[in-house]
Amino acid sequence: MAKLMDFIKVTPQYFIPKHLLSSGMHWFMQVETPWIKNNVIKLLTKVYGINISEAADEDINNYPHFNAFFTRTLKPEARPIDPTPNSWVSPVDGLISQSTHIEGNKIIQAKCHPYTVEALVGGDIGYAKQFQDGDAAVIYLSPKDYHRIHIPVDAKLLSMTYVPGDLFAVNPATVRQVDGLFARNERLVIRFENEQGPFCLIMVGAIFVGSMETVWQGKITPDYEPTIQHWDYQDENIEFSKGDEIGRFNMGSTVVLLTPKGQLPELGKIHSDTPIKMGEHLAKYPNSSNSNEQQDQHS
Repeated sequence: MAKLMDFIKVTPQYFIPKHLLSSGMHWFMQVETPWIKNNVIKLLTKVYGINISEAADEDINNYPHFNAFFTRTLKPEARPIDPTPNSWVSPVDGLISQSTHIEGNKIIQAKCHPYTVEALVGGDIGYAKQFQDGDAAVIYLSPKDYHRIHIPVDAKLLSMTYVPGDLFAVNPATVRQVDGLFARNERLVIRFENEQGPFCLIMVGAIFVGSMETVWQGKITPDYEPTIQHWDYQDENIEFSKGDEIGRFNMGSTVVLLTPKGQLPELGKIHSDTPIKMGEHLAKYPNSSNSNEQQDQHS
């Protein structure tokens, strides 16, 4: 019965004009007519159980349009950043839908849908090899969640690639049904590095996610470009501290995190369907003494 319900929910997505609908949603979220945007905010706050008391501004009349409300800032005390040294925090509010070891170059989606790291990062084979036998986590943001994205650890921005693709929903039913969903939808592949090495944060688009944007490049979508676009920042010295804002989604979507082999093993060992808030402890680097011992054994 569950499989039948998934099939009923997902199959229409193959036929509807997802990009057109998403563009329409982006337009609607910018409507500034007070009675329209205020009633939409009230309705969706009730439908999704959005906690308006966490917002830096609790008065919905002060938001110029629905998108401004949806990507609202929160009170600083609402999302404290975990201070544990040598650790990562969650970059978003959401549900850790998957935490896994990368098997060679493959990530298994929903137990039966494998996809490759190369496909996920837009076909860059050389870059994908850095994550062979590494660890990955997938965090799903529902419409009720806080929709700004923050850096999980101190790091320098290296580059960003926009990969065009489909716009399937990213809810659990679609994840179970659509092969290679996260390597199929449009996405932003954002490359970082720090003293521990490289890591990758991928923003995955979805239907009705009217826009993806970053603090260094502004709005990326829409428009929905047909070709891969790449930005190189290595010479610009763009650095972030753990918990700094780096981007935002409209509506719900997904963030995928990738780390190389042995760099952050805890990232691949989190229980599935674990709810988490931005700033909460996510994983910790192995302590330096253990790392030194492992290096001595290999030398």
